[in-house]
Amino acid sequence: MINLQELGEYTLADENIMDVQAITDAAMTTCQSVTELCIRLFLNLLVCWILVQFFYYRKSRRRDYYFTFMVFSTAMLMLLYIMGNVEVGVGLTLGLFAIFGIIRYRTETVPIREMTYLFVIIALAAMNGLAPVYKLVGVASAAPHYELNTGAVAIMALSNALVVLLIWILESERLLKHTSTKLVLYDRIDLIVPERREELKADLEKRVGVKIDNLEVGHVDFLKDAAYIKIYYTLEKGQTGSIDTLTKAKQFVEQ
Repeated sequence: MINLQELGEYTLADENIMDVQAITDAAMTTCQSVTELCIRLFLNLLVCWILVQFFYYRKSRRRDYYFTFMVFSTAMLMLLYIMGNVEVGVGLTLGLFAIFGIIRYRTETVPIREMTYLFVIIALAAMNGLAPVYKLVGVASAAPHYELNTGAVAIMALSNALVVLLIWILESERLLKHTSTKLVLYDRIDLIVPERREELKADLEKRVGVKIDNLEVGHVDFLKDAAYIKIYYTLEKGQTGSIDTLTKAKQFVEQ
């Protein structure tokens, strides 16, 4: 004999299951998906372009890294966006980029400044690609749907602005006078003795063309009458010393 009370409980449970299925089946329209992608892509491209154009490229003048940063950021965002819509973990996506990075960048020493910008751009692409843009509304009703979450978009834009502001503050310090270094292979080892330090400094300033603040004598080769000397000098406002880190001909890039 059927218990009416149990039948009522089963019916209520079935209705709850149907409600959950209806909420789960709610999906964004094509227009909403395109709008979401455009918001993410435009914001990411804008922030990346500001960082590269006005902060990185103004000092380094490296067009190869300019291209790398812009393309890498866009590809990262697109991959995270697509992977976020399928049953693939974000960890797998980041792992793939880590593998690609190891394969590409292990053959060449990437300067610390370029590596820093690369990580910042990856972080921004991940944030812009995964941050929620739409929210599910009408859960209690029979027709749940997605609406643009203006608050989430504002927070995402603010987060990007704060990153740009931080880099602007830090890069502004670089516009002031700061110390740079050069490694010189010096041929007059008779001047490396401590009692002739001032004469050594004057000779280096004349031959190198910079006002030396300090210097250090490194490896000395008496057979070749040569010594490695590291000199410290002050750059004027707006000047860069990135070329001082280049020691091989292949590192010179056509501007």
